[in-house]
Amino acid sequence: MTDQEIHKICKKYEIGNYTINNGLVDVDGDVDLSYKKLSKIPLNFGTVNGYFNCDNNQLTTLNGTPKEVNGYFNCHFNQLETLEGAPKEVNGHFNCYDNQLKSLEGTPNKINGYFDCSVNQLKSLEGAPKEVNGDFDCSVNQLKSLEGVPNKVNGYFDCSNNQLTTLEGAPNKVNGFFYCYNNQLETLVGVPNKITGSFDCSNNQLTSLKHLPDCEKVYFDNNPCYNKLKDLSIKQIITHYKLKEILG
Repeated sequence: MTDQEIHKICKKYEIGNYTINNGLVDVDGDVDLSYKKLSKIPLNFGTVNGYFNCDNNQLTTLNGTPKEVNGYFNCHFNQLETLEGAPKEVNGHFNCYDNQLKSLEGTPNKINGYFDCSVNQLKSLEGAPKEVNGDFDCSVNQLKSLEGVPNKVNGYFDCSNNQLTTLEGAPNKVNGFFYCYNNQLETLVGVPNKITGSFDCSNNQLTSLKHLPDCEKVYFDNNPCYNKLKDLSIKQIITHYKLKEILG
């Protein structure tokens, strides 16, 4: 693509404050390509020192998106099956929800904001970011395992509405609420020891609340153990199972 062609495309999509470096377009500001009926990114971007929106299109690939985004990155509401070609660095939120994703391979290792991959076709979280400095939402997928999630999530963690039978692989620490309702859980093995917020494990197949974490509030209705434990406080429930271990 010639520089003249690049200038023409930048004008069409109202992209300003840009420079061209070896065919790559660097932008000192924001890029908004949302709602453009795009099937592919029209340029090859280098660094964008602002947000990058390419959501609400018909994209099947992220090739051409920036190598680095110093703001948030939105690619939701497309037809993506993979995140290959996504930015290597995102210094803000990363939204890829409401696509047809079957894999998270291609996501940055670190996201300095929240990460939302909900409402896709994911059966695995392998390839997920290693560090997320905000919320992590993987709800409404086809997950049977949480293997691949970061060890620590600095916000809420939502894995509700999946096909999980275990919470093994969940983050060790969650600085917000933890939602795992509407799954097929029979045990709380794997849940973080500490949750800074509420814990919702309702609509599962739990016969016990053993391993219940320290949290602000717990919701566990529509489980087999509900009637037996519904009148107890969180501390009473935790004590109840600790005593059972001690007394055998």
